Amino acid sequence: MHSPMEQFEIKRLLDLRIGSLDASYTNSALWMTITVILATLLFVYGMRQRALVPGRLQAVAELGYEFVAGMVRDNVGNAGKAYFPFILTLFVFILFCNTLGLVPYSFTPTSHIIVTFGMAVVVFVGVTIIGFARNGLHFLQLFAPKGVPVYFLVFVAPLEVFSYFVRPFSLSIRLFANMLAGHTMLKVFGGFAVMLGVLAGWAPLALIFALTGLELIIAFLQAYVFTILTCLYLHDALHPSH
Repeated sequence: MHSPMEQFEIKRLLDLRIGSLDASYTNSALWMTITVILATLLFVYGMRQRALVPGRLQAVAELGYEFVAGMVRDNVGNAGKAYFPFILTLFVFILFCNTLGLVPYSFTPTSHIIVTFGMAVVVFVGVTIIGFARNGLHFLQLFAPKGVPVYFLVFVAPLEVFSYFVRPFSLSIRLFANMLAGHTMLKVFGGFAVMLGVLAGWAPLALIFALTGLELIIAFLQAYVFTILTCLYLHDALHPSH
């Protein structure tokens, strides 16, 4: 019986080195490439006709666009329009990585902490730069909430600074842990179904179908949570005194 963790193994597909740097093309990179291609095709090919009565692909593309646009509008405000392309890209990339990972013999890039942490760091650094660029040193008001007495700021400000720098870790670990745990569980029950055979294997097999449906919901929810937290962090950067 194969280990349930074997599915997360990084495998080199094309060995490539630049000096001492290992830049090999891996199965993770392959599925991220597939994700980008499919997402691009959905929006480019799906919106090519711009019909008043949309077809299936156009309807899906418009639904995703409006969903993220509403998220940005409700959580960031009008000032968030400039950052909408990045947030839409982030949401679609995570959603496609999560859902494509449920395809048999595929790979889930978001099940690796280095991928999720990389995205979280980009969000964290970008939001911090935007905060200082838009507000200057007034951005530091984020760490001194309104209404807090001055003598309490000695305790509150360090906690606010700590929680701010924890953001990339909480963002990345939440997504990575959910993808890792869900896929591991599916693999374990899949092994049970094979071991128990035709007579008794139907029970874990039925559970696999139920868990797959649950994993699809979690794949969407984790993309949503990552994106909406990005919106909230961006709101803090644009309006630190609120």
